[in-house]
Order: sequence, then C-alpha cells, then structure tokens
Amino acid sequence: MRIVDKYILKEFLGPFLFGVAAFTAIFVGSDTLMKIAEYITKYGASTISVIKIFGLALPQIIVYTFPMAVLLGALMCFSRLSGSSELIVMRTSGQSFFRLATPVLLIALVISFIAVAFNEFVVPWSNLQYQQVVNMEIRKNINPGVTNHVVLRDVQDGKIIHLLYARKYEPDTKTLSNITIQEFQNEKVVRVEHAPEATWDNGKWVMKDGVVYDLNDEGVDRMIHFSNQVINYAQAPDQIQKEQKREDQMTVRELLQQKKAFESAHADTSNLVMEINRRFSLPLASFIFALIGAPLGVQKQRSSSSVGFGISVVIIFIYYATMTFAGSLGRGHIIAPSLAVWIPNIIALFAGFYLIRRASD
Repeated sequence: MRIVDKYILKEFLGPFLFGVAAFTAIFVGSDTLMKIAEYITKYGASTISVIKIFGLALPQIIVYTFPMAVLLGALMCFSRLSGSSELIVMRTSGQSFFRLATPVLLIALVISFIAVAFNEFVVPWSNLQYQQVVNMEIRKNINPGVTNHVVLRDVQDGKIIHLLYARKYEPDTKTLSNITIQEFQNEKVVRVEHAPEATWDNGKWVMKDGVVYDLNDEGVDRMIHFSNQVINYAQAPDQIQKEQKREDQMTVRELLQQKKAFESAHADTSNLVMEINRRFSLPLASFIFALIGAPLGVQKQRSSSSVGFGISVVIIFIYYATMTFAGSLGRGHIIAPSLAVWIPNIIALFAGFYLIRRASD
C-alpha cells in the first residue's frame, strides 16, 4: 500500500469511528433508553436485566450506523484534504480522483462484507436474546395470547425433514389451525399434508380430517384422506410460542425455510422477501455511501466539519425516508417486495457514480 493510501485511510478512519459512536448514541438515546425507562417504570426491571437489554440492542443499531458512519467518514476525509489543498497537490501529481478515493471505497466494501456477516450471525441471535430477556425476566413471561403464522421445523443431521406451517395457534384451546406440512428427502418435497386443525391430546398433536399428497417429478402421485394423524416432531404447546421467531431474529437460511412454508400454505411472503433482501441491501449501503461521500467532500465550501456532519444527516434522512416509502409500496404489493428494498441503493448508486464522474473531471 502506498504512503498516500495510508494517509487517506487515516483521514477516513477517525471520522468513521466518530460517526459509529455518534450515530449509535443518537439511536440509543431516541429509542433504546426510552424502552428501558418504560421497562423500569412499568415492570420494575432489575439493573442486570437493563444492562442485558442495553447490550443486546447494540448489534442491530450498529448495522444501521455503519452506512451513516462511512458516509460521514468519506465526506469529512475528502473535505479536509480539499480544504487544505492537499487534494489539489495529489491530483497535480497525476492521480485521478477515483484513484485517490480507491482506498476509502475498498475499506467501505470490506465494512459492507463485515456487516453482512454481522447481520447474519450476530444480530438475529442478539434480537432473540433481547426478546427473551424482556419476556422472561422483565414481563415475567406474560402469555402473548394467539400466535399467527406458526412455523415448526424438524431438522435431522443439519437437514430439514418436515416443515409445518399453521395459520394460527390458540393457547386457550391448544389448537393449531389451517395446517400444511411438507416432508423432504434430500432437500426435495416428496409429501404434502393439509388439515384444518390439530389439537393437543394426551401429550401429542393430532391432526383431523386431512389430506396427504404423495408427489413425484410430474406432480401428485396419489392422494389419501385421513381422519386422525399424529405429528410426532412438533413441540409441546408451552414451547410453541417460545420457539417462534420474528423476521429479525432469523438467519437467512431460516427466513428461506419460513418463506417456503408460507408459500406452501399460500400465505403472504412479502415481509419475508423484504427481510431476506434487506440482510444484504443495508450492509452494502456502506459501500454506496462511500461513493457519495467522497466526491461531495471535494467542495471547498464544505470543508467545515459541522457542515459535513449536516450534509451527512440530510443524505441519511433522504435515504431512510426513501427506504420507508419504498417498503410501504412493497408491503402493499404496489411494486415487487425485493425491488422495494433495493430502490434506495439503486438511486444512491447512480448518484454516487454521477458524483464520482463529476469530481474526476
């Protein structure tokens, strides 16, 4: 790595780390601390529980702050270099702006990849633990009532054997409604079962008045009706609600399995599709924001750190406002859910290429 690349990275890393801390503090102050205050005043949460949920809330917040911090770091880095005329000296030596921005773009790409992994292996776990602490330690495991869209998995040796979807679980009657079960062999569906309900009877789940479809490569091989059938792998009623996860508590693999279960029962998969795509679109925003921040920092009149921070906030607001609006369109089926998630990145990417090209002239 050349000396000038190291110098530019050094100028980038300071504002980037400051941005991570600053934007994280903003998120914590505006949301997490308010929730903690509610848990203390309403449920009398203990100090240990408060410390736990504070720490477990940070991973998801950090994933959101990475793109913001990259934008701030890139903008302030090149703003300072431009304001002190160092950028002019570098360019007069024959270096193009894109070449000078390359170390920042590369480190932003690395940050994006790290965020993808962090979003897959750390954030779902921390979100699940957060919810368990809230339910078990703070709310004292208050019965959440009816659970919609129940998915149960039978996994053996790392391979899924059965995937059960129930439209609703009624804890009072211990009943699963509108059940669809897929049976797999070598990741391929070989049997599908449908039943209007299953009840908990003598320590086991029993489906009633259902249909079994044996499948082959050409479609349905045979169809069999049954009056009663036991589900041997399903959890007990008191475990079902504990085992259910929200979208932000699942890995991508679990989300794909959930999507498969929803599709088999003809349920709406929009939220799942959007969450799967969001696991990649949000981390990759770090790289895209570097494309925007680096050329914006070239303007001399924007060399002030306070102005640079203000520009970052405006761009971030526009990005997340676009994300919210496009997400609403996706959930409303006005546009494809996957496209809705990527629209902010697509717009920002074109803006970044335009700004890079203009700064290179």
